[in-house]
Amino acid sequence: MSVPERLLPVHEPMNQFAVGDGELLVGGQRLSVLATRVGQTPFYAYDRSLLRRCVAHLREALPASVKLHYAMKANPMPAVVGFMAGLVDGIDVASAGELKVALDAGANPQEISFAGPGKRDAELRQAVASGVLVNIESFREVVALREISSEIGLPARVAVRVNPDFELKGSGMKMGGGPKQFGVDVELMPELLAQVGRAGLAFEGFHLYAGSQNLRADSICEAQQKSYELAVRLAEHAPMPVKFLNLGGGFGIPYFPGEKRLDIAPIGENLERLALRAKTELPHAEFVIELGRYLVGEAGIYVARIVDRKVSRGQVYLVADGGLHHHLSASGNFGQVIRKNYPVTVGNRVDSPAKEVACVVGPLCTPLDLLADRMELPVAAQGDLVVVFQSGAYGASASPQGFLGHPPCLEILV
Repeated sequence: MSVPERLLPVHEPMNQFAVGDGELLVGGQRLSVLATRVGQTPFYAYDRSLLRRCVAHLREALPASVKLHYAMKANPMPAVVGFMAGLVDGIDVASAGELKVALDAGANPQEISFAGPGKRDAELRQAVASGVLVNIESFREVVALREISSEIGLPARVAVRVNPDFELKGSGMKMGGGPKQFGVDVELMPELLAQVGRAGLAFEGFHLYAGSQNLRADSICEAQQKSYELAVRLAEHAPMPVKFLNLGGGFGIPYFPGEKRLDIAPIGENLERLALRAKTELPHAEFVIELGRYLVGEAGIYVARIVDRKVSRGQVYLVADGGLHHHLSASGNFGQVIRKNYPVTVGNRVDSPAKEVACVVGPLCTPLDLLADRMELPVAAQGDLVVVFQSGAYGASASPQGFLGHPPCLEILV
């Protein structure tokens, strides 16, 4: 079955991976050879060269004074975290489990920050003992950190996560503005900062994160400017000079038809202007940009093998050995309101001229197990390898791998 090209939705070209002998090259290896090396499908593969290239691209665009942190919740695979720790300036964690991975990877505790709205006392104790920066998100945490600091004889290093009175326009997921479980409402900040001072905690600064997955540079610039100006106002109530200002991230990557890659040049120029202002308005502060998806998302693919090919009332179905239990977001069940296709191809037939419209489904007994819905793909057969691009972030760790008892997938860094 063929469909006129003008009727098919168009994804941004996935040209970050080269092609050789008709196959996708990952880490310089042909996909079929890599699959043999791994020994099984499905698997995720993350390409070191693409991770390195992304960080270098950011370094070129951002002011040298701005620190770059990796939010490891995007991809907590230990090998990835260890590799990223050598490329970025710091790591942001969201649990004691992630903290252990970051410390094991050799990340500098002085450059690790710990965020999350429900930190248990045991996690706070581990964070203080490790010497990392804790992003306070409630009045309860101030009390707990005061007691923990007294108990173990170390002053807790803290920043305060602010729930601002604005949102990141155009973001896929809003994490600031209005009622939120994240951070402390801006109108309560003077009272909370006073409590931080009375508790004797080692205050270092502010963390503002308005939203994520944004492809509009103007929106990100506006949010960063508003965040900076809010921090300047809040600094008047701070118990100590601001040394740390995390302006969040929100940089998105193109997943769906019609989306374009983010232009980061204007963001770098905006940060340069803010850094210049900070020399007089916040003279002790270092800027931090916290990115997860943007750093790792485009460097990863999910690979599954076609185990069956069937036609139902004229529609081709390619049944793969992997699906939503490994890649929940590609199935459309990880926050999508209206399901849209991730970019997908048949990785060992990338430049095949023979095309067809097909659905790629997984092995689970639910109609939700859908990786590609009526996409134009190279004509595929049993044994071929289906590839889901843009899979380096929120993949394996964000999926219900125990669902229906199917085997877990592997992850490799190449």
